[in-house]
Amino acid sequence: MTGRANANRRRILDVALAELLRDPEASMDQIARAAGVVRRTVYGHFPGRDALVAALVDDAAETVGAARAEALRAVGDPGDAAEALARAILAVWEIADGYRLLVSMAQRSVTVEGILRRLEPVRRESEALLRRGLEAGRFTSVLPAAALAYVHEQILFGLLQAVNDGLLPPDRAGRSAAVTVLTAAGVRADEAAELVERIAAEDTAAG
Repeated sequence: MTGRANANRRRILDVALAELLRDPEASMDQIARAAGVVRRTVYGHFPGRDALVAALVDDAAETVGAARAEALRAVGDPGDAAEALARAILAVWEIADGYRLLVSMAQRSVTVEGILRRLEPVRRESEALLRRGLEAGRFTSVLPAAALAYVHEQILFGLLQAVNDGLLPPDRAGRSAAVTVLTAAGVRADEAAELVERIAAEDTAAG
């Protein structure tokens, strides 16, 4: 793919995300007009709307993975597993929140199996962190690390949908998600809340 073709594809994806978040029923024609390209150009990159949404899901999964890795670098290795998990969830939520309306759309056009497959690299890293925390006694759960990673993933999906449905205020949803995931891993609720608030305050001061 040429540099120009890559640039066109990137622009179509960026515009498509904005248009679909504004209007979930936006057509390929609408997206083409908003991107300033002809309809044929959009179809040249994406054979249909489902393929376009799938590409956006791929983008989201890649961006989530990068944000999570950056957050974990701030903790260091090995670092405190609970702090690492809290920072990872806060970073992931910040990215995922921008895609949260896409989650509902993706579940209609991309199979759940497909979404889970795209998130597999992130899930494997989460499993490794959870295993380390369980072995160190920082986390406690009747579930093995691999199963707990799936539980945490579904908690985040559920909370994203709760924000979409107006059941959870978006301004504190990220912190709520981090506390919920930590308590699901066996961290005391008061300790989890204190840890998340400290990290959030540090990030606000640094930003």
